[in-house]
Amino acid sequence: MGSSKLMRFFARWVAGTLAIYAVAWLLPGIVVEDFAAAIWAGLALGLLNAFLRPLLIFFTLPATIVTLGLFLLVINAFILYLVGELVAGVEIRGFGSAFLGALLISILSSVLYALIGPEEYRVRVELRR
Repeated sequence: MGSSKLMRFFARWVAGTLAIYAVAWLLPGIVVEDFAAAIWAGLALGLLNAFLRPLLIFFTLPATIVTLGLFLLVINAFILYLVGELVAGVEIRGFGSAFLGALLISILSSVLYALIGPEEYRVRVELRR
């Protein structure tokens, strides 16, 4: 694994961990006991998104096409719920919490990754007079 790939992996892991921790603070239906649990949840979420999510998307492709892609939100909610089942110290209370939490985590982690990721992925802000 090259240093660029490793840097992207760690940046995504950090962004995901911070997003999970923030969303757990915002939503009462998602409980993260401590930051260590958020770190493990970020790793589990990243691994499940890398390996399980493509399989789920493939097998539910007809439902995804019929709903014009909205079924992907259900897949994201399922994966977040699965993280809650796999990681000690993380609890997801119901489908609604998983759905809203997955939506918020994906938005927040994308924003954080744009800010802290490798240089070629960072958002560039220029102030001009």
